[in-house]
Amino acid sequence: MRFYRPLNHIQAMTFDLDDTLYDNGPVIRAAEKTLQAFIARHYKNTSALSPEQWQKIRHQLLQETPDLSSDMGQLRMRTLMLALQEDISDDNDRKAAAKACFDCFYTARSELELHDTVHTTLKSLAEKIPLIGITNGNVDVKKIGVDTYFSTVLHASLERPMKPHRHMFDEAAQALGIAPAHILHVGDNLTKDVFGAICAGKQTAWFACNRPMNLNNERAPVLPHVELDQFEELLALV
Repeated sequence: MRFYRPLNHIQAMTFDLDDTLYDNGPVIRAAEKTLQAFIARHYKNTSALSPEQWQKIRHQLLQETPDLSSDMGQLRMRTLMLALQEDISDDNDRKAAAKACFDCFYTARSELELHDTVHTTLKSLAEKIPLIGITNGNVDVKKIGVDTYFSTVLHASLERPMKPHRHMFDEAAQALGIAPAHILHVGDNLTKDVFGAICAGKQTAWFACNRPMNLNNERAPVLPHVELDQFEELLALV
């Protein structure tokens, strides 16, 4: 554990999920393959679309509705709706097909197991202070078994701009009823998590479970308050 800034008394914590509690990259890649296989079985013409064509659809949607960049679920759903025009002309049938594809991906996207130390650490922390999840992603927190540790989990959406925007950080502080200066945000991304939380007046702990932690290899607009070597070191801070 390394300290870069003095810490105030910590009365609550907020947590990033992807790449902080678990390595998200392999999970997403596996979910994408599951979705591709599902589409290949049911929608031949859509399955024939090239990666460039899929990317063109996403780019078109983001140009038309830039706020979709904060809502990965809506962006995926609308991308599927447009792509499935290759196979389905009826709007209602295409909506149902897009929902089936989305559900296939979402189920696979939440097929992961957290390390035991993550469970034990979150459980111990939750017995001492309130915890809130703050994520730009859309993992099913109940399915991965962390819902009971958090009083609520905030997901980026069309209404909630994604980190590093301060919206979710402010919403979490308001829900907790605790001054941001006494909330510690834990996350892996030095821009989205650390910079975003500090701009919202919070304290920060940097922890990444998906890569070696070396500040020289990171784009770091600001330093965190503390850098963790092990996730369970959070217990020493409360």
